[in-house]
Amino acid sequence: MNNSPKIIISGGGTGGHIFPAVAIANALKRLVPSCEILFVGANGRMEMEKVPAAGYKIIGLNIAGMQRGSILKNLSLPFKVIGSVQKALNIIKDFKPDAVVGVGGYASGPLLYAASLKGIPYLIQEQNSYAGVTNKWLGRKAAKICVAFDEMDQFFPADRILKTGNPVRKEVVDIKGKHHAGAELLKLDPLKKTILVTGGSLGAGTLNKSIEKHLPEILAEDVQVIWQTGKFYYKGIMERLGENYHPNVRILEFLNKMDLAYAAADVIISRAGAGTIAELCLIKKPVILVPSPNVAEDHQTKNALALVKHGAAILINDRSAEDTLVAEALKLLKNKEQAEKLSEKIGSMALPEADEVIAGEVLKLVRS
Repeated sequence: MNNSPKIIISGGGTGGHIFPAVAIANALKRLVPSCEILFVGANGRMEMEKVPAAGYKIIGLNIAGMQRGSILKNLSLPFKVIGSVQKALNIIKDFKPDAVVGVGGYASGPLLYAASLKGIPYLIQEQNSYAGVTNKWLGRKAAKICVAFDEMDQFFPADRILKTGNPVRKEVVDIKGKHHAGAELLKLDPLKKTILVTGGSLGAGTLNKSIEKHLPEILAEDVQVIWQTGKFYYKGIMERLGENYHPNVRILEFLNKMDLAYAAADVIISRAGAGTIAELCLIKKPVILVPSPNVAEDHQTKNALALVKHGAAILINDRSAEDTLVAEALKLLKNKEQAEKLSEKIGSMALPEADEVIAGEVLKLVRS
């Protein structure tokens, strides 16, 4: 193998794509410190900030996705795709990669397609239990497809699938012995039952409405809430509830110490993004999933169902969450047997070494 292999990692758009991509890059660096890594992302998307912050170089493509309900905005899309493929071909010509990795997101498609035209082996890291159109199409020529869920041979050639799980940020899932530290940081009582509500960095309107509507019931049970609202909702919620609403309720725009929030919680309420599910399997706490209905191919519902069928999570659909979510969470806090069973089952689905396994597969492509 080349002593300094060159690898391009493409994709992004959301933290759910970016964090696994950076985890794979870090694992490659641990295995072969001399390897050169270049990221390719989409201009104007989150990866253009997050990847350089993680210490890696990134080049942006002028690519975007389909805009639902807007024909005019989609008219320029074919030109953007053609331009992005051409730029991807130029990037490959200049960088001369030995292998390419696609993690999903707008930039992944043009870059992997360009790699296929140049005969460069590529690996797809499919995070969801339901593959999108682009990955299904690109999967036909992929050298390896690393997946996180079973039964993915309905989308990809079975002989090229490897179940690795989704890479996670190690520091986020390291919660052992941190329960009291988490409660202390969040100014909560470590002896009281606590619900963690997280809708990701942008927030989830349904989760926020559900909690705000039923705060009286939560407080009546003397239960604590770590409530991560997301940046779109924080200001409005704080205006309505005030800075010091109640000592049992901790309202935060973003959780900088996710490990301590996970450690302090007895029950977790979350959306069902693939990256979040990978973290929750390693956290091993009872989980209620409320899949977002606003994602391509409704893949969050399919992700959640993959856990539910193993008895590893409770699913509440977005439409009924406002009425039933809080009642279900309070019921689960009181049901020790159910909580323990959910914790055990979700823990049994964890795949903790995904980043290094995927990095190892990438290096196999370099050798071949």
